[in-house]
Amino acid sequence: MAATSPQHTSPEKFYIEACDDGVDAVLAIDRVSNEMTLTDHLYVISILSHKMYPCNTVNPWISPLTGMYLIVITKKRNVGSLLGHAVWKAVDFDIISYKKTVLHLTENQTQDNKTFLSMINNVLTTDGFYFCTDYDLTHTLQRLADVSHDFQEMSLLERADQRFVWNGSLLREFLTQPEVLDPDPVIVMKPCRVNGKIFEWILISRRSCFRAGVRYYVRGIDSEGHAANFVETEQIVLYNGGRASFVQTRGSMPFFWSQRPNLKYKPKPLISKNTNHMDGFQRHFDSQVLIYGKQTILNLINQKGSEKPLEQAFAKMVSGMENGMIKYVAFDFHKECSGMRWDRLNILVDNVAETQDEYSYFMVDAAGKVLSQQKGTFRSNCMDCLDRTNVIQSMLARRSIQSQLQRMGVLHVAQRIEEQADFEKIYKNAWADNANACAKQYAGTGALKTDFTRTGKRTQMGLVMDGVNSAIRYYKNNFSDGFRQDSIDLFLGNYAVDETDGPTPLRIQKDWKFLTLPIIMVVAFSMCIICLLMAGDTWTETLAYVLFWGAAAAVTAAVIVFNGRDFVDAPKLVQKEKMD
Repeated sequence: MAATSPQHTSPEKFYIEACDDGVDAVLAIDRVSNEMTLTDHLYVISILSHKMYPCNTVNPWISPLTGMYLIVITKKRNVGSLLGHAVWKAVDFDIISYKKTVLHLTENQTQDNKTFLSMINNVLTTDGFYFCTDYDLTHTLQRLADVSHDFQEMSLLERADQRFVWNGSLLREFLTQPEVLDPDPVIVMKPCRVNGKIFEWILISRRSCFRAGVRYYVRGIDSEGHAANFVETEQIVLYNGGRASFVQTRGSMPFFWSQRPNLKYKPKPLISKNTNHMDGFQRHFDSQVLIYGKQTILNLINQKGSEKPLEQAFAKMVSGMENGMIKYVAFDFHKECSGMRWDRLNILVDNVAETQDEYSYFMVDAAGKVLSQQKGTFRSNCMDCLDRTNVIQSMLARRSIQSQLQRMGVLHVAQRIEEQADFEKIYKNAWADNANACAKQYAGTGALKTDFTRTGKRTQMGLVMDGVNSAIRYYKNNFSDGFRQDSIDLFLGNYAVDETDGPTPLRIQKDWKFLTLPIIMVVAFSMCIICLLMAGDTWTETLAYVLFWGAAAAVTAAVIVFNGRDFVDAPKLVQKEKMD
């Protein structure tokens, strides 16, 4: 764990020292006026009474109930170096109030403030916050290679791709502090050896903070065209001064649909009937073409059952756009790979091979000369854009790195990357870790099908683990994701805390059914078991009791499932439907 710079606290001010060597200035934050100034290091040393916190990066967060809070990264871990710039993972945080007391709050406000703080902690403790103090992690190598002088003169925060700056709303007070940046990607950085040649292999997944949320509460797009669970994944190879990268994206199907949890294992997805889908759909792909160039959509959902209408709607909208820059490919992942026939995934890879060659990848030599540019991206999706999507993305990325390493002279022309056992192990594990990180942030558990990503085949143990993760997902999606969604909305500034002592969304009372029906069901089921264990005078009497209480339990359970939405943990802070 890396050493961190100190933060000093006096009754009037916070004093935060820079974490970079050779910087003597100290950032002083007035705890009353919130004013920020740079002061001399020696002045801080002269303060006799202060408390010291280990601190690396700071973010102000405001709760009108108690005023400003300071969020500081107290522990960081170095995950590697990108083009000579140290990349850090934030490991631990502290939330410090500007106010020295909360005695001015009412009892209700105090309880609400504790809940809000626990929500912020919930986001901060979700694994996957990375930052770099002197390099822009939010842009791909290709975007950074083609920027103006004015862009280079901007601070990191000003020039960052705002889609991937998760603490953007927290940094409103720090817009003049360019070193403060804390995006939320997944980063894997590994030194690798093939044919005795050492190269750096890096995998960066940048999760968008626009339309951010959890699995069942955030689907489709919003009116601005931002897709749920949108992730930009860049695979980078560095060798002998040369650089290469290959970019892919994933995101929810970009029209207005929802799939709210209702206690059923797989809620039925619903396509909005009262919305103009093409407006948001057009905005989404206009931005994708502007940023990435040509688009090939890989839709991996089922082409039967409840997912079939979604596939048909997606195909119809792409056809209706009549845009030559966008190509649509539907591939029923589950049908094609049924019966453990995972080799059939090569059907899709071979089908888009010519398109992938056309799109190419970004590459520059040691002298900085651009040898090739990526002209388009594959936009993959399944229902969650997690499990099936990650498998396909890893296969396309493998095909890309095969060509890159051959062109860089690491691989011989006749060699296959799959034959390099040491690298293949690193590669598969990294992509499986990438799947797990993305899945934990969106679905609450590790990804499914990672045994195939890690080993190249499905295993019985992998099937068992998928079952365990599916059960955990069911519980979290129904009984804890409302709190997680509220936490994300609060962290991103989608909800503003009301300082009045009136009723808040947190204190909205549940309907009478929420407590009454579960109690009746538990009592009825318990009586049914008791009647089985404590038989009556005759078997007919026992059977009658068992049938009565069993029927009561079954009917109550049916009523609960029928009113499923009343029993799940729904978001409270942002009341509008997340599908618009």
